Amino acid sequence: MKNVAVLIDGGHVRVLARNAGMNYNPDYIEKIAKACVEPDEDAFRFLYYDCAPYSGTVKLPVSAEPKTFSGSDAWLRELAAKDLFAVRLGVLKFRGFKPKKILPAGQAVTDNDFKADFEQKGVDMRIGLDIATFCASKAADRLVLVTGDTDCIPAMKYARIAGLQIVLVGFPNRAASNEMLRHADIERRVAWPAQ
Repeated sequence: MKNVAVLIDGGHVRVLARNAGMNYNPDYIEKIAKACVEPDEDAFRFLYYDCAPYSGTVKLPVSAEPKTFSGSDAWLRELAAKDLFAVRLGVLKFRGFKPKKILPAGQAVTDNDFKADFEQKGVDMRIGLDIATFCASKAADRLVLVTGDTDCIPAMKYARIAGLQIVLVGFPNRAASNEMLRHADIERRVAWPAQ
């Protein structure tokens, strides 16, 4: 039996799951994590990386009226309470507003023509740090990565040099990228679990 840690990039998996028509919630995230573990593997830990929803008040781009964003992170606390789960939080930054579509010249614009632009910060760094920690501790023999972020490649290389095996997960509607597969030992295709 190989000891494995499953590292899940929440932003990546959320988009893929929703595009596949799945209801993305803590119970379903747990099913995805467990589906990434093979019968000859023993799950040491499931690490989930994401950001809490943005909370704050900003000015709308045309009217300059205040707009308040508020979201609950209760679902992240619920996930963190599950067996073998640890949640690592980055920060969601508000980066302004961007047009929903290209508008014809001369057309009057309203606040409704724009959408808020948010950016995750610190998630890939936390993934890399945890990979390095597993390299030092040898608590796992194999790391199962559920991400599409090429920023993880240096950490993947480091883990392989340190003697850990890297498994890169792909889903039915999205295969792992060739760039990332070049730095993995195993490609694992995982079907979406039943809801």
